[in-house]
Amino acid sequence: MLKFILIAVAVILLTVVLVKVIDKFVPSKVKPVISIALWILIIFLGYQTYMSIYTPILFNQEKNRRYAEVIKKLNDIRDAELAHKTVTGKFVDNFNDLIKFIDTAEFTITERRDSSVIDVEQTKRFGVDMFKDIVVIDTLGYVPVKDSLFKNSDRYKTMMNVPVGEPGAQFKLDAGFIEQSKINIPVFEASVKKDVILFDQDRDMVIQENQVMSVDGVNGEVLKVGSMEEVNTAGNWPKNYGANE
Repeated sequence: MLKFILIAVAVILLTVVLVKVIDKFVPSKVKPVISIALWILIIFLGYQTYMSIYTPILFNQEKNRRYAEVIKKLNDIRDAELAHKTVTGKFVDNFNDLIKFIDTAEFTITERRDSSVIDVEQTKRFGVDMFKDIVVIDTLGYVPVKDSLFKNSDRYKTMMNVPVGEPGAQFKLDAGFIEQSKINIPVFEASVKKDVILFDQDRDMVIQENQVMSVDGVNGEVLKVGSMEEVNTAGNWPKNYGANE
């Protein structure tokens, strides 16, 4: 916005000055040539003024489109990682292993029901049958993780690839444990730098985007889901880009 204001002021001042100079000091025969040059200059500066307004608009439109595509991939990665944790108790930091897991693993379908059994100790103590309540978990069957998460789609096989921006770029995937209250809790993080997503966009705009700190923007220099520093499987994008949990 500051760039636009400076350019607009420069256009106005330069136009006024040149008009006065032509009227007072330039011979009549030369005025047509000067006028043409002046119009060319005014058109050029007008174009620059227009682009100073329109460039951020185009950048934001393209940024939002690319972020939406990246977020779809990050959501797939999160779903796959959460499934891996449900089945194995931990996250994985390798896309090949994650894909193999989706291809082969199954969710166990269970049913919880309340029941009661004889409490042997209490029965011995009181001489009459005493019962205690328990929860019984029945296994009803199994369903492939692939069918549960992705149905007929095989997009999970390319979920490591950043879908827009720098050609050939891949998401960074980390996994491990953090200790809380002397308990090791599994965590994971999938991320990609904004520079990768927006690598071919206006550099000044990208620098500004890396410095964003806003409730309706993606703060920081990366777009990510999960965290290696806290127990968190949410994405770092605002809800206007879609659900992040």
